[in-house]
Amino acid sequence: MTIIDGKKVSTYLKEKISLEVKQLKLEGKKTPHLAAILVGNDGASETYVAAKVKACAQVGFDSTLIRLDEQVSEQELLDKIQELNNNSQIDGFIVQLPLPKHISENKVIEHILPEKDVDGFHPVNVGRMTLNHPAYLPATPFGIIKLLESYDISTEGKNCVVIGRSHIVGSPVSILLGRNSYPGNCTVTLCHSKTADLKSHTLNADIIISAIGKPEFLKADMVKPGAVIIDVGITRVKSSETKSGYKLLGDVKFDEVAPKCSYITPVPGGVGPMTIASLLQNTLLASKETIYKKKTQAYCA
Repeated sequence: MTIIDGKKVSTYLKEKISLEVKQLKLEGKKTPHLAAILVGNDGASETYVAAKVKACAQVGFDSTLIRLDEQVSEQELLDKIQELNNNSQIDGFIVQLPLPKHISENKVIEHILPEKDVDGFHPVNVGRMTLNHPAYLPATPFGIIKLLESYDISTEGKNCVVIGRSHIVGSPVSILLGRNSYPGNCTVTLCHSKTADLKSHTLNADIIISAIGKPEFLKADMVKPGAVIIDVGITRVKSSETKSGYKLLGDVKFDEVAPKCSYITPVPGGVGPMTIASLLQNTLLASKETIYKKKTQAYCA
């Protein structure tokens, strides 16, 4: 059994990005610039955004953090997004999710220019990904693909079960692993809350990707020997074993499942670090205009 080290792979990718940024600066070219909009003061969102700002500094990016009150109106947020769309100094930006209930996430995502949508959530980027055209891939699925690639894990002809169908992880990673490329060429089954007899699917899986946010949901009796397990879930639960009084658990009952696996990601330290590395990669591509050659008007709903 091999534990997939997301920290190690993400560090390697960030070092490569850092070298590219240094070269851009030596050539007198623009420094990549990532912006983030944070609405409210949700603890998890604060942590995620702080990690992204820190990662920008590590690789030599410029970064901007825009904080908005939780009571900000939807229109005010859309106006701020339009400012970033029109700001030529900003190569890419994200709006940290989740948003307050009075704001439509779909409307917000669709208001971002596809060429600045480094989260890869805009319908144009999702459509391009589905058609296997160049696109900004959603950061977590992109990170999963990079992990499989980094560990040279065989995917062609394998049965892959994805648990969870969110537009952030489950649906896009199922598309990526079904593509005619490496990593890909899997036979993919996308399971969800309405799937009948989930265990029968997981027991037939060579690769399982779980992204449902239910702590220790996937147990040893649901996994066949030699399977590859990618645990995307991360849940903060109370614990008397830690100073903070909390610990992080994944979707997989790690101690029970790991001995049966060929490869498995831990939580934390598996998929999480790769999400930020992938976001940085998308921003670098945006700064070089590798995918979209010319900034155009916003694709707004």
